[in-house]
Amino acid sequence: MKLDRAEGEAPVADVDAEICKTIEVAVEQQHNGRHHSCHQYHRCTQQLCLQPEIAAEDIEGLFVPPLNFAMVDNGVFRSGFPDTANFTFLQSLGLRSIVYLCPEPYPEANKEFLKTNGIKLYQFGIEGYKEPFVNIPEDTIREALKILLDSRNHPVLIHCNRGKHRTGCLVGCLRKLQKWCLSSIFDEYQRFAAAKARLSDQRFIELFDISSFKHLPLSFSCSTR
Repeated sequence: MKLDRAEGEAPVADVDAEICKTIEVAVEQQHNGRHHSCHQYHRCTQQLCLQPEIAAEDIEGLFVPPLNFAMVDNGVFRSGFPDTANFTFLQSLGLRSIVYLCPEPYPEANKEFLKTNGIKLYQFGIEGYKEPFVNIPEDTIREALKILLDSRNHPVLIHCNRGKHRTGCLVGCLRKLQKWCLSSIFDEYQRFAAAKARLSDQRFIELFDISSFKHLPLSFSCSTR
């Protein structure tokens, strides 16, 4: 049976290749000078890319990224909700903090992982409404941006549930601070949201006022683009 892709979704092979490339770059930066760890990671990544049907019991010990994982910039990552299968991968990033954008309590297993690895949790409870009832709290996005802009919190992972809408809005507002043009910001948003892209999210990003952040220094690598 042939399954048609939803409009706007990239071919599976292209998405897999892009995710693997992003993960490789991210972990290589965190493991600079520790080549044995990188080589072990690359072997695991190759296994996952070439064997998408790998059994769950074979995943233990491998580097499995969360859903929709990607590097945003040096020391800043994004993803969907991580579960226990992703903990080994997250350890390889050397995270200092996580920005969690959902109102639901963090799972006990995840909190224990953070405690064990000395990772601080910043929770900003944004409700996951569906259009036309989307209400993105601007003040909450501003507070979350302050965490991202503070390099003392890096490396930091941003995540919501699927890594699409709430995470996409926060990253989109960060891109405005980095002086990206709107078309590039929307392209990035749509790449992760795919067929679930929301005009209300993109409208929020377009109207988001960054004037109050202009006094803050940007230390990200692409801030001068």
